[in-house]
Amino acid sequence: MKDSQPPICNYEGSDYQTSFWALGGRQYEDQVEDIALRRLLPVQGDLLLELGAGAGRNTQRYVGFKQVVLLDYSLTQLMQAMQRLGQNQRYIYVAADIYKLPFVDGLFDTATMIRTLHHMADPQAALHQVRQTLQTGAVFILEYANKQNLKAILRYFLKRQSWSPFSQQSVEFEKLNFDFHPTMVHNWLSSSGFSLEHQLAVSYFRLAALKEHIPLNLLTRLDAILQPTGNWFQLSPSVFTRSHAIGDTRKASNGMFFKCPICTADILKPHIASLICQGCSHEWPIREGIFDFRIVAD
Repeated sequence: MKDSQPPICNYEGSDYQTSFWALGGRQYEDQVEDIALRRLLPVQGDLLLELGAGAGRNTQRYVGFKQVVLLDYSLTQLMQAMQRLGQNQRYIYVAADIYKLPFVDGLFDTATMIRTLHHMADPQAALHQVRQTLQTGAVFILEYANKQNLKAILRYFLKRQSWSPFSQQSVEFEKLNFDFHPTMVHNWLSSSGFSLEHQLAVSYFRLAALKEHIPLNLLTRLDAILQPTGNWFQLSPSVFTRSHAIGDTRKASNGMFFKCPICTADILKPHIASLICQGCSHEWPIREGIFDFRIVAD
């Protein structure tokens, strides 16, 4: 892992939920991702960490969990999620950097990371952080953007793109938007303390012409039929994986939850609208019900 802080993709002030999902013609992608999540999610659980929760598009799909922690770097995205889901004990909203997660070790029994890894310049460092927060045996559902997809392979052979979909090197097609090779993702999971169990190939038909001329219900049914092929080969633009945390991580003690992302002390005392770290005295604000653990550069 790298010593320097990797750059962060920040959706602060973005209308992503509306422009990309609600008005962006992506009902197909949303529905097939719902199918994949339902196939991979545990039926029930105690505490789920949703990494890159954004405006909470997927959060209501975690119906079997007693509590869900929505984590995103953007306050405005979390505020949109709060407007959608409400403020209650089931949802905890946290603004933080995935490279410096503010949770004690062994806290969660499940975590999801959907449409988020592709913004990570150092994906292995991010996955290592995720593993630390999970109990041994915890389920981790990861989605990643696959560079070795059928469209990219065709474009490469037709000489319409310069990069090879077969090389294991990640490709940054826009700033802080990466496609990854499946072999590298498997390696990062393994080296971070995860055992890969299951893979689903998702969004085979992510082409505007197909979505325009083929009925949505038919596309989603076909995709659902093809998703299990991900266990043998990964040729779709999106791949969902289910892994479990291996190794020996003690379950967090009752009452332990946050830790300071600066000094890692795990005693934070409430003070008015903030939490104060008893290790380094840093004050972490609570903004309109959102715990803000983002480290602001001097």
